[in-house]
Amino acid sequence: MLFSSLVFLCLFLPLVLAVYYLTGKDQRNQFLLIASLAFYAWGEGRLVVLLLLSLIFNYVLAARIGKLICDRTQESASRAKILVAFAVIANLIPLAYYKYSGFLLGDSLDPILGAGWFDVALPLGISFYTFQAMSYVIDVYRRDASPAKSFTHFACYVTCFPQLVAGPIVRYKDVSRQLIERVTSIDKFHEGIKRFVVGLAKKVLIANTLAVYADVAFGLPVEDLSIEHAWIGAICYALQIYFDFSGYSDMAIGLGLMLGFRFAENFNYPYIAVSIQDFWSRWHISLSTWFRDYLYIPLGGNRNGKLRTIVNLWIVFLLCGLWHGASWNFILWGAYYGAFLSLERIIHKDLTAKVPNIVRRCYVLLVVLVGWVLFRATTLEQTAGYLAAMAGQGAGMLWAYPFKTDLLLAIFFGIVFSMPVQQSLARIPPRIRVGFEPLYIMMLMGTSMLLLVNGTHNPFLYFRF
Repeated sequence: MLFSSLVFLCLFLPLVLAVYYLTGKDQRNQFLLIASLAFYAWGEGRLVVLLLLSLIFNYVLAARIGKLICDRTQESASRAKILVAFAVIANLIPLAYYKYSGFLLGDSLDPILGAGWFDVALPLGISFYTFQAMSYVIDVYRRDASPAKSFTHFACYVTCFPQLVAGPIVRYKDVSRQLIERVTSIDKFHEGIKRFVVGLAKKVLIANTLAVYADVAFGLPVEDLSIEHAWIGAICYALQIYFDFSGYSDMAIGLGLMLGFRFAENFNYPYIAVSIQDFWSRWHISLSTWFRDYLYIPLGGNRNGKLRTIVNLWIVFLLCGLWHGASWNFILWGAYYGAFLSLERIIHKDLTAKVPNIVRRCYVLLVVLVGWVLFRATTLEQTAGYLAAMAGQGAGMLWAYPFKTDLLLAIFFGIVFSMPVQQSLARIPPRIRVGFEPLYIMMLMGTSMLLLVNGTHNPFLYFRF
């Protein structure tokens, strides 16, 4: 069930909010858990059992680890360490089976076991809820978080429907207090509505419009690509994936506010970054910080010299690429960013500081655009052909797809709102903003609903991760 679907907007969300606010504060977590499981079961049916097994397993194991580390004996510490290692491995097994078995074993074992043995559907959100459950167990082991006071609290944390299937990846230590006692208010609800509507507009008005043109460009045979096809397609996809995913994150944060939660930000205008390191501190922040805290720093981070730091960066980004999907393109995408991050580590900061910011931003945009081609293309052959077309080596005719007004407007507003213009809007005098804001929100909501009713193209990219 997409947040941008009519079923969610007109049925599920109003019903859940109405019952949630009619329910006593002590029973809201129970209701939210039931609603979240229903939300997940709507799209995944019986695979909700896999989610439930993950919840029970991680809750029981973390409770045991919590007791062991409280003993403060060498034997208990050793047993806790074994259990946390077991938890990590056990969490990764279903993720590896559903996401990577076909890629790793399909070609070699299909002739023996029969075709389709590893052709399994990827459960929605498995990468997100697995990482959340793992971070909970690890944080309990590190004493960064106390074990959940009840199974309902823990299960509500993992399954909370605003962030269940596409993040942001929430840490238990960041919301543990809110699970026990959270504040709901008219001001917070109003803030949540505004945030949700802005996210919906980013998704429906910009990302969905650009998706049509990106799909056309990347759907062409590489021999039919021209330089115009290639660059317009890459730009459309770069804007599409940003507004698609940041819009979904905005909707998740807005829904959280309506329910009394305050989730951390997941994007911070990544396309104005002045380095690739800066880009990754702004893009999908919850994922990049997860890899930093649970992989990069445990590997040694940047504490053991420049060479070891580079090795750690490559490991992290190869695995980050693999996290996004089981294909050589995602692995190449991870290696690509590992290479640029390593290069930035090698080059002395004093040299880059002398380069004007406009040049540094153009460098980042070029690197990122090429990176999105690696990410969007489905094969290495298509990647090579597409990049060749961007370099002017394509044999296709000039851009034949008509430049409709919706494309031009989506690109224009995509470029404008990928920059921090909202900070400028915040400087508008409150008396003017108070009068304008409701009209602005109603206009965005009305236009978005109109397009959804008319059956606009409505994909969501991160469901496949």
